[in-house]
Amino acid sequence: MSAKGSPRKKIRTLKDLQRIKERVTNETALREDGYRARVTVHMGTCGIASGAREVMAALMDELADSGRNDVRLTTSGCIGVCSHEPVMTVEVLDSEGVLYGDLEPDDARHVFREHILEGKVVPQFVVSLGTESS
Repeated sequence: MSAKGSPRKKIRTLKDLQRIKERVTNETALREDGYRARVTVHMGTCGIASGAREVMAALMDELADSGRNDVRLTTSGCIGVCSHEPVMTVEVLDSEGVLYGDLEPDDARHVFREHILEGKVVPQFVVSLGTESS
């Protein structure tokens, strides 16, 4: 048992180590930046062609209107789910990451309000749970 009283999972493969590293990196990055949540709009060529810029603009408006300063809004490139573009990843401290897809700007606003502000995952737009490399 670990010092906190919970059993430790055995590390059996390199993939197990990679998952641990990614989880710790993500949790630490959110805390060190002073943010409670990070929203990443994936803006590869296919995402932009599908409306990722408009999704990003809607999220920027929602963030400004919310007055929150503990949410980081960022972008990245393509993550390979072109059939679900535009997509965004929502990571909230101490929660599993969620990839949302097939978004219109109003859908992104809805996800921002429900998931980021209220803490409720919005199932109708979920493409996958977890991070891209797990």
